[in-house]
Amino acid sequence: MAETGADFLFRARTGLSAMKLPVLQQLADGSYLSHAAGQRVRVIDAELTVTTEAKTLTAEYRLVTTLLDPIQAPALGLVRLYHERWEIETAYCELKSRILNGRVLRGRHPAAVIQETWALLSCYQVLRTAMTDVTLRHPEIDPDRLSFTIGLRSARDQVVQARGILSGTVVDLVGRIGAAMLAEPLPARRIRSRPRVVKRAISKYRAKERDVDRRTYPATLDTRILTPDPGP
Repeated sequence: MAETGADFLFRARTGLSAMKLPVLQQLADGSYLSHAAGQRVRVIDAELTVTTEAKTLTAEYRLVTTLLDPIQAPALGLVRLYHERWEIETAYCELKSRILNGRVLRGRHPAAVIQETWALLSCYQVLRTAMTDVTLRHPEIDPDRLSFTIGLRSARDQVVQARGILSGTVVDLVGRIGAAMLAEPLPARRIRSRPRVVKRAISKYRAKERDVDRRTYPATLDTRILTPDPGP
């Protein structure tokens, strides 16, 4: 991944099965520089406490990233960002249920499927770029509050009905798509927690876990960066 020029942030194991990540340099935000498989990385150890009306759970996280500058990417900010990783499911929903509207791909041979998939992903990326441009112009708005559905409808109106297409119009980063999203922002998202349970395959036998709590709870999240012991 690093050789492609992209940065990564992933969770690593701790304990006996953990990668060997020696502390090469401690940084001011509590993280430290290390090496992993020949790649220079930054390691963040943190303790996360999730509190709901049902219970309080505490777990230790170890994150590894190629973002080495603690000023550009503070440890606490990266831990909070990683907590939102589940939003990839939102992207799948936008691709399958919003753009495709539940339809399957129409291609009848491999080349057509590749072409259609490429067009689908290109369309999605253009809309996401438009949403990013809005947040660059209005940094006070959380990107989560911009509606992908409204952006998609506004883009379709411009393409199909040529709505808002005027010669000599000054184009800015927001545009008509961004203006439509700003006019109807989504409510601020709440931190939620759901117990992790093992999914059972379809079986004629009743599952034994009758008392498993499968509800989703509003939660509060407390994060503490753990400073490593440099050792001898």
